[in-house]
Amino acid sequence: MPSITSTGYSEPEKTSKQHDPDVRGSSAKAYCAIDLGAESGRVVLARLRSGVLETQEIRRFANEPVRYGRSLHWDVARLWLEICCALADLPEARLDGIGVDAWGVDYGLLDHRGELLENPYHYRDARTNGVMEELLESIPREEIYNATGIQFMPINTLYQLLAAKRDAPRTLEAADWLLTIPDLFHYWLTGKVVCEFTNATTTQLVNAGTRTWDKALMERVGLPSRLPGPTAEPGTVLGPVLSEVAGGRCSGPVVLPGSHDTASAVAAFSAREGTAFLSSGTWSLVGMEVDSPVITPESLRLNFTNEGGVNGTTRLLKNVMGLWIVQGCRKSWAARGQGYSYQELADLAGQQPPFRILFDPDDGLFLNPEDMPASIDRWGEKTGQPHATSAAAYVRGILESLAFRYRVVIQNLERLTAKSIKQIQVIGGGARNGLLNQLTADATGKRVVSGPVEAAALGNVAVQMAATGAVSSLKEARAAIERSFATEIYDPRETAEWDKQAERFRHYCEMDVCLK
Repeated sequence: MPSITSTGYSEPEKTSKQHDPDVRGSSAKAYCAIDLGAESGRVVLARLRSGVLETQEIRRFANEPVRYGRSLHWDVARLWLEICCALADLPEARLDGIGVDAWGVDYGLLDHRGELLENPYHYRDARTNGVMEELLESIPREEIYNATGIQFMPINTLYQLLAAKRDAPRTLEAADWLLTIPDLFHYWLTGKVVCEFTNATTTQLVNAGTRTWDKALMERVGLPSRLPGPTAEPGTVLGPVLSEVAGGRCSGPVVLPGSHDTASAVAAFSAREGTAFLSSGTWSLVGMEVDSPVITPESLRLNFTNEGGVNGTTRLLKNVMGLWIVQGCRKSWAARGQGYSYQELADLAGQQPPFRILFDPDDGLFLNPEDMPASIDRWGEKTGQPHATSAAAYVRGILESLAFRYRVVIQNLERLTAKSIKQIQVIGGGARNGLLNQLTADATGKRVVSGPVEAAALGNVAVQMAATGAVSSLKEARAAIERSFATEIYDPRETAEWDKQAERFRHYCEMDVCLK
C-alpha cells in the first residue's frame, strides 16, 4: 500500500550563514531538476556557489507517445528508465534536492499495491471527443468555472476521467489512487502518494477558493472523489529517494517544485509589474502572475484559466496551440522524405514575404490532425487564401498566426487585470526562435525578452533551494538566476503593418465556425 505524505510545508532550520551568498563558503549546493516536456525530457544538475547558479545537462531524451489498439499513450516506463539512468550518471552522489516538473492534465491510476494499472493516456487521444460538450449540456459552464477557475479544454482531466468512466469503468473501479504525471514520478522516487497543487489545478477538479479537490463537483459528475491523492504545496519536502532507485547511486531529499512545468518556468523570474510571460514550446502559455484567481463573467467569456502558482500565487493565462503546429508539419514532411531542423525552418521562414496566409492556431482543426500541412491548406481554401508553396511559407504563416494570437491574449490580459503590460518574457524551448520572438514584438507592440531557455528546470531548482534553506526566499533564488543566465531583447518594428493585418486575422478567427 503506498504511503501518504503530510500536506504541510516541511522546511529545515535555516541559519543566517545559509541565507548570505557571500558567506556560504566555497562548497556548492547541488540540485537535480527532472524536466519533462511533451516532446522531450531532460535531467539537469544545478550547483549554487557564492550566489551564482551553474547548470549541467546530464541527459536529454525524446518523449514519444505510443499508439496501440486504437489509443494514444505516454511511454512512462521508458521515461522512468531514462530518469534512472540519468540519476545513476550524476557526478554528485549526494544531492541537496531532487524535483520533477512535467506537463499537465494527464494522469496515472494506481491499484491497492501501488502498481500502475495502465499506461497513462495521452491528452491528444481521441477518447475525449465530444465529452466536454456533452457534460456542458447537463451542468452550466458558469457553475464549473466559478468553482475551479479553469479554462474549458477537451483535454482536461475532468473530461478524460469521464471518458474513462464511459469506456473502461472497471479500470476506474480498480484504482485506489490518481496521480498526475509528475506526481507519478515523485511516487516512484519516494513511495509517497501526493498531488502537488500547481499541477492538480490543471485537472479542472480543484476548487479555486479552498485550494483542494472539489469533491462535490466530482460526485456531481459521477466520478469517484476518493481517487486523487492529498494535495501539497510547492516546497514540500517529501522525503529521501528510495534506496532501490538508480541502483542506490543517488541520494537526497525529494522536494516538490511547482510540478506543472509552466509553474516551474514562471518561478524562475517575476511575471509582475508590467511583465507577462510566454512559455513557448509544444504549447504556448501566455499570462501573468496574480495574487488571487480572476473569476469573472468576462474571464469566463474569454476562457482564461487560473492555474496554481508557487508561494500561493495564481497564474492567470491562456493556452495557445503553440509550436505543436510546426512539429506536426515536420512529422508530415519527414514522412515524405523531407527532413528539416527547427533552426533551418526558422531561417528559411525569415526569408519569406509576410502575411501570405493567416489562420487561428487554436482551432480544433490543428489539435491532432493526420496531416498538419493539409489542415492548413484546408483553412486557406475555406478563407480564400493561397496555398503555401514551400515548407518555409507554411512555417512563416504558422509563426505569424501565433504572434497574432499572442497579441489578442495580451490585450485581453490587460483588460482582465486593468494593468498595462510593457514587456513579454519568453521562456522555454521556443525562446530560441529569434524570428518568432521578433514577430511577437512586432504583433504586440511590446518589448520581448527571451530566456532563460531552460526556465522550467531553473524554476524547479529555485523552489528546491528556497525549501531547503540554500536561499532565504524565492526572490533571492530568482536574483541568482537573473545574474547567472543571459537574455536577449527584441524591440517592436513595423507595428503599423501588423495593426493593419490584425483586422484580417480577427475576421478569419470569426469564420472558424465554418471549418468544424
